[in-house]
Amino acid sequence: MIRNQQTQRRPFHALNRALYHTVLYAIVLAGLLLFCVPVYYMASTSLKAEWEVTTLPVHWIPHEFSPSNYPEAFATAPFSRYFYNSLVVAFWVVLSTLFFSALAGYGFAKFDFPGKALCFLLVLSTLMIPFQILLIPLYVLVHSLGWTNNYLGLIIPGALSAFGVFLMRQFCLTLPDELLDAARIDGAGEIGIFLRIVLPLLKPPLASLAIITFLGSWNNFLWPLIVVNKGDLFTLPVGMTVFSQPLRAPYWTYIMAVSTVATLPVILVFLALQKYFIQGVVLSGMKG
Repeated sequence: MIRNQQTQRRPFHALNRALYHTVLYAIVLAGLLLFCVPVYYMASTSLKAEWEVTTLPVHWIPHEFSPSNYPEAFATAPFSRYFYNSLVVAFWVVLSTLFFSALAGYGFAKFDFPGKALCFLLVLSTLMIPFQILLIPLYVLVHSLGWTNNYLGLIIPGALSAFGVFLMRQFCLTLPDELLDAARIDGAGEIGIFLRIVLPLLKPPLASLAIITFLGSWNNFLWPLIVVNKGDLFTLPVGMTVFSQPLRAPYWTYIMAVSTVATLPVILVFLALQKYFIQGVVLSGMKG
């Protein structure tokens, strides 16, 4: 009789499982559409004529195909220079953030020194301070150092990340001390251990931090707007303000054309690092 009850329950459990997966896939698909629709609208608008942008109902497919929006938009201002500036700033911000975050995180995780807990608490406390509060004193400091209208003024303030230090420390805590002690017994110095053993093991969290940092630097608008007033040092978000004239409506098709091109580096960075990014998510879920 028990076998008969189990046999009767199996189709019911299978039905529940199928229903669960169906609902789950539907939610994932809805989320995918929610994120993809704005991107598609941006790309399609970049190929429309200007009159189509404000037409109702919305034209999801351009009626008047205008690929000339791209060369015309890039001819409006030196966007190739702005693109280059954004790449230079983002590259050095990401590189310095990864190095210093890994170095500080490793130090906080594997070394003991007086005031270690207090120092780490001070680092974490900076996460609770809004950037707008630091804006004026940071600008005064940068100006006093002569870094305004300079790449240093764009790069140095973003070269350190309290979140990056926290992330690297948490991952370094999971590294076995026996591995590091074995390297010391073999004669490796602390710098060699960090460069040859610790850094390769930190690839997953470093990839996650690289994506987050690159996205933040690439989209940063407020700080470059304040610290730079020379056109040849404008980054891409600041340079796009040329399309917003006080006495006329914005050039939406040009804005969307430049925005579409501006999203490509972010997509490429994620595709290049997604293997390590997913690996970091999996490893974080396996901790404990």
